[in-house]
Amino acid sequence: MHTRRFPTPIHHDGRDYLTTGQVARLLGVKVPTVYAYVSRGRLTSARIDGVDGSVFAVEEIENLVSGRRGRAPAGVVERIQTRLTLLNGDQLFYRGRDVAELVATERFEDVANLLWDNDVDWKSSHAVDRGGLRSVIRAAGGPNARGLDLIRLTVDVLGARDPGRHRRESSAVADTAARIIGACVDVLDPDGTCATEPAGTIAARLWPCLTDERPTRRKIDALDAALILLADHDLAAGTIAARVAASARGSIYAVLGAGLGAFDGPVHGGATTLAHRFLADALDDPAAALSEQLYLGRPVPGTGHVVYRHRDPRAEILIELLRTSGGGDRRVMPAVDDIRRQLPDGTFVNSDFALAALALRHRMTPDAAETIFGLARMVGWTAHALEEYGERRLRFRPEGVYTGVRPGASPPFPPQT
Repeated sequence: MHTRRFPTPIHHDGRDYLTTGQVARLLGVKVPTVYAYVSRGRLTSARIDGVDGSVFAVEEIENLVSGRRGRAPAGVVERIQTRLTLLNGDQLFYRGRDVAELVATERFEDVANLLWDNDVDWKSSHAVDRGGLRSVIRAAGGPNARGLDLIRLTVDVLGARDPGRHRRESSAVADTAARIIGACVDVLDPDGTCATEPAGTIAARLWPCLTDERPTRRKIDALDAALILLADHDLAAGTIAARVAASARGSIYAVLGAGLGAFDGPVHGGATTLAHRFLADALDDPAAALSEQLYLGRPVPGTGHVVYRHRDPRAEILIELLRTSGGGDRRVMPAVDDIRRQLPDGTFVNSDFALAALALRHRMTPDAAETIFGLARMVGWTAHALEEYGERRLRFRPEGVYTGVRPGASPPFPPQT
């Protein structure tokens, strides 16, 4: 429902308003298109006495025709059209391809290229000053820096060093994003000795940065699947922030920084950490841990979803891969199964829970799940930036609802004498 910017008079002659048919003729569009403009917040409809149907303020139509579009009404944000990710019936699709199929047939880098609609040579993207950059970022982050802190610092430092950072051609943005992601993996290496295959896949290079457990093909496949499954998820909070930065024509570094800023909170990226803590505490007695959570009336970390209704396909896929990944902590999968079996009806585990299971199964660092999530989602933010660069600039500028003191009004408290 749109808040009207122009008041609807009780009695009015209608001379500064146009009917829907008049607006359609003036704009050279069909009547249904006018209604579509209303639903997207581009126009505001009203009703006045003596006129059948909706009417539109002449001033607003003139602004639209001349390109001087005013701010969107309060509470109305531009409807975002995207060709990237479809969430439909508890299924997830990237550019029309089922994510389950992509996990089975493609690598993370291939899925990034699919979402970016580019053909980035990821091996050449690894040509970064690995040692120098890693030492600078690790020193700046200090001993207590999380993986996500190091990623954010890496993005900022690389952006400051890049004289061509404001290029917005599709291929340049994609190449830069691939280099950023590769550099982030290098920085995550705690002592500079883990990345034994600098030209390997992102998953293979990332594995030794997160755990001392010996990698195998199945383990790397599980990590690669997690990166694919978390690469994009329509208009989550971080993605909205990234698109706003792109709408203001920020560089890809600014876009990723904005996305990471919104991501770094307990209800977005940090939700994986909460799920990790819960599952870690539940490994020895899952039933007791779940019962205590329910008894206290607290939500079970890593369960439910704002979009999915019956299952999170990302969690289902990753948990099944963990059954065959081999090695690791053998308590994890029985605990996962026990918790899922005893959850209240209608409750299901989500991707946060599955990432926590991956991290605990393979003895990764406590913040590994959040790190994997953030690194993966950088692909989606880049894809959304590439879309947004093709849209009208600064389109996210809704009108606020002012609730403060009005000019000339009496102050809320008498002045002190």
